[in-house]
Amino acid sequence: MPLRFRLAGPENLEAVTGTINLAFRAAESFFIDGERIDVGTVRELGAKGSFILAYDADSLAGCVYVAPAGERAYIGLLSVDPVRQRSGIGAALMDAAEEHCRRAGCRFADLKVVNIREELPEFYRRRAYTVTGTEPFPPEKHPKVPCYFLVMTKALDQAAGASS
Repeated sequence: MPLRFRLAGPENLEAVTGTINLAFRAAESFFIDGERIDVGTVRELGAKGSFILAYDADSLAGCVYVAPAGERAYIGLLSVDPVRQRSGIGAALMDAAEEHCRRAGCRFADLKVVNIREELPEFYRRRAYTVTGTEPFPPEKHPKVPCYFLVMTKALDQAAGASS
């Protein structure tokens, strides 16, 4: 079934929180305990940017956060229901996020990935993101092993569908 995309409304924020926590728990439990995010933080993020939702059939398959700001945008919290991962939903959500940013007039997209999630930098490199720096991992998350964020950036071609 083809994916349908739409922006989240206030009524979707609990489902967004659940999807993010489910996806990150499956991927990050080896180095961090607890939930990735709470509904209050999702609400705060939603006030600054938007969550793009992906539906297959009638259920939420995944989501991604986008926050355009001038010529730069932040993309984060890419989350796909674990039973649907490796099916192209994450790439389709990134396409939708990048297109959303282009329509907002952004020329660059920035994101952060945890360095010990070895599959992530390669996923984003294939999408033309490059590492531009590092940032500390929040100590209040109490990681089980030392880790940090890789900051990655992509120049957004203003032509529609320019990402690949």
